[in-house]
Amino acid sequence: MTAPFPALLPTYNRTPLSFIRGEGSWLVEASGARYLDLTSGIAVNALGHAHPALVEVLHEQAQALWHVSNLYRIPAQEALAQALVDQTFAETAFFTNSGTEAAELAIKMVRKYWSDKGDARTTILTFEGAFHGRSTGAIAAAGSEKMTKGFGPLMPGFKTLPWGDHDALRAALDDTVAAVMIEPVQGEGGIRPLPDQCLRGLRDLCDQTGALLVLDEVQCGMGRTGKLFAHEWAGITPDIMMVAKGIGGGFPLGAVLATAHAASGMGAGTHGSTYGGNPLACAVGAKVVEIITADGFLDAVNRKSALMRQKLEGLVASHPDLFEDVRGQGLMLGLKCRAPNTDIVKAAQAAFVLTVPAADNVIRLLPALTITEEEITEAVTRLENAAQSLH
Repeated sequence: MTAPFPALLPTYNRTPLSFIRGEGSWLVEASGARYLDLTSGIAVNALGHAHPALVEVLHEQAQALWHVSNLYRIPAQEALAQALVDQTFAETAFFTNSGTEAAELAIKMVRKYWSDKGDARTTILTFEGAFHGRSTGAIAAAGSEKMTKGFGPLMPGFKTLPWGDHDALRAALDDTVAAVMIEPVQGEGGIRPLPDQCLRGLRDLCDQTGALLVLDEVQCGMGRTGKLFAHEWAGITPDIMMVAKGIGGGFPLGAVLATAHAASGMGAGTHGSTYGGNPLACAVGAKVVEIITADGFLDAVNRKSALMRQKLEGLVASHPDLFEDVRGQGLMLGLKCRAPNTDIVKAAQAAFVLTVPAADNVIRLLPALTITEEEITEAVTRLENAAQSLH
């Protein structure tokens, strides 16, 4: 007898854990077991689980108003847009529900910009190992067979270049290219930071050819690398930027930030979202931005990231048969593994610490930005126990 098809579409190979409560850097499973969380919901819970200030603002907004649609002005949305404009390169913002939706708007914004100029430019350069979401446009942009197989025909207009191949980039980036789309630090691709000098060189090439520079900071933004946004380390600014994950602190929220120049084609009727920028999401997002940009917060992130890297490098040195090196920036760190990364993720889980795999045989360590130094020490101790168990 054929088993019934699952009520929940089986698109995930889920770990058999059911978490019922979270607090800060800790998650409690249905069994009562406590896990130290180094995933943060894949860089989403930037301020940890159940942050009191976020719980308070969400509760207050939920008692007042949940949804009215973008047919009307939404004061919380306008306040969050102004806060982001004040803190970044951007002159305008549009709110989405996810990073994938932000990627779709970024693509549309690029195409509309060139269409309004009467120019036939449509090609967007992207890079091997990229991840921009799972919509048809986003998978076409990334171009990997793992994401695109079986979903053709794909949206045209993307050219994927090898990661780190400067010659290929210079050859491809001419005055027929509409934009370059890149993550300053690849997340799914294996925690691969783009060196500052490369990002500065890319900005120069875009300026020379007129191409727009689109940065995907969905995973590496919102304080994750020790700056509000990762591109700030290089001292450059993009034309368009995709934001999500950490901006909502766990509540679904994304955004596209842009200069007025790059967004000039996006007038009334060119884009929309039923839920994007709803009062609940924007009230939480505004509080997240307020906390992360407060004096001293990012300084603390950088201190903690230095401590965590130091301890991880000790772990690598102690287990050269399991680990190769530490990579990443801020609290967006990766352990490049010699043993299969999935084995190490499972061993860590058995040691009650949660990590997440990535490409290039890497495990990602994406703790809450509010993790304490004591919790960092405990996390690496548990990873040490996991490593010992694999011997």
